[in-house]
Amino acid sequence: MANLSVLNTRKKSTVVKLTRNSKIFKSIINAIEDKKGEHIVSLDLRKIPEASADFFIICQASSTTQLKAICEFIVEEVKLKCNETPNKQEGKQALQWILVDYINIVVHIMYPEARNFYKLEEMWNDAGILKHETN
Repeated sequence: MANLSVLNTRKKSTVVKLTRNSKIFKSIINAIEDKKGEHIVSLDLRKIPEASADFFIICQASSTTQLKAICEFIVEEVKLKCNETPNKQEGKQALQWILVDYINIVVHIMYPEARNFYKLEEMWNDAGILKHETN
């Protein structure tokens, strides 16, 4: 079997060790909850060598307006509370699956149909999964 280290094309930041208690992680979860994101889960990818991030945070929204609002609020809150801006954002035109990339944390805001089709939780089933209950 070929060495899978070639999959690790992007270097993770080693400056800060991230946990679910990290300020940026909590800010993202709180922003999603504030905008009524649904079925919020986080995947801990730190023990998976081929993963390009430490965490995936996945949620869904019931409308394209809500998808965009969640994305914009995450960016706003993380900038305000953590002074961090995303490395990259994708999917804001199609509004089916928006990805907000903070290098070590990648946020997936998905329309229910896209989430059911791509099944990220199943694809990364080796990861530790934590469900975040909304208040």
